[in-house]
Amino acid sequence: MLKGLIIVWLLLISFNCFATKPPIIANAQLAKVYQQDNAPAIENYLVSEKFDGVRAIWTGTELITRNDNLIHAPAWFVADLPNVRLDGELWTKHGDFAALSGIVRTQKPRDSDWQKVTYQIFDMPDQTSPFQTRYENYLNLVNRINRPHIQAVQQHHFKTEQALSTFFEQIVQLGGEGVMLHLASATHKSGRSDALLKLKPYLDNEAVVIDYLPGKGKYQGMLGALRVETAEGLQFNIGTGLTDQQRQEPPKIGATITYRYHGFTKNGVPRFASFVRERKAE
Repeated sequence: MLKGLIIVWLLLISFNCFATKPPIIANAQLAKVYQQDNAPAIENYLVSEKFDGVRAIWTGTELITRNDNLIHAPAWFVADLPNVRLDGELWTKHGDFAALSGIVRTQKPRDSDWQKVTYQIFDMPDQTSPFQTRYENYLNLVNRINRPHIQAVQQHHFKTEQALSTFFEQIVQLGGEGVMLHLASATHKSGRSDALLKLKPYLDNEAVVIDYLPGKGKYQGMLGALRVETAEGLQFNIGTGLTDQQRQEPPKIGATITYRYHGFTKNGVPRFASFVRERKAE
């Protein structure tokens, strides 16, 4: 009888421990791949750099990974973070993921290592606010915190695919991983969502220059775009990736050029085609 009471008592203690300390769950919003032909107009999105860091969710009391593992950050690193939910990326610099991952995985954090790390906040999730409002909220929060290692990821608004392509190219040239597109009107949802899309670097191919298109605006009097044809007979225009000098002295008609792109549109045209270089005769 006494043994049975002890077992029941132990079970009640265990139940109470789990009841008062529920497991922390990240409930992260995950991105789908951007497909131009399936996505709403670009003007409906806010666009930011995709950082090559470690995803970190601030629960209000702790930093955890998207897989619910505790991140052992130094106390000073999280001391100024408020009791609200935040989502972001731990990051050092472009091309430094291996070193960063080692810092974040260490259970006994070293201040000298963590002083290289920034927390790049890109969302302040709640169940009712659209992303446009959440962006304004986390931007104001980071400004109030005013600590150099707590940073707000800047969101950009573009009205054309061309503007998005130019921004994407700039990020990639800096060594960035790509860009993220947040549907400005969407509320936060856990798991894969059409409200969050990722656009990563291009594939590449070659084509022959068959014509020139005149420039407009600041490119008045210069080349606006190259008309090219692939080996399969597909023709399209390439207007980004060209320097001002190349616009004044473009590759000759008949020249073979290398271009970068990211998949294809529903019509089979390379998406976000961008000039890389002219292939020189071997």
